[in-house]
Amino acid sequence: MFFAYVLQSQRNGRYYIGSTENVAQRLARHNQGLVKSTRSWRPWAVVHVEEFGNLAEARRREYQIKAWKHPGYMRQALGL
Repeated sequence: MFFAYVLQSQRNGRYYIGSTENVAQRLARHNQGLVKSTRSWRPWAVVHVEEFGNLAEARRREYQIKAWKHPGYMRQALGL
């Protein structure tokens, strides 16, 4: 299984959207500072996860969520 996920910075409320095979492991990497784009905004918490049968589907959903751009629309659409 693969997942599209949304993280929220507990520091300032920013969002990060990604896809992975293991959400818990990926969250740990974000919170350990091993992901350059999220290092400055630690700690992160998972606020939304969707499951898919393959990586291509998870990435498609990741890009769809990222295309929304506006955090307010994303929160409304995902029920955050």
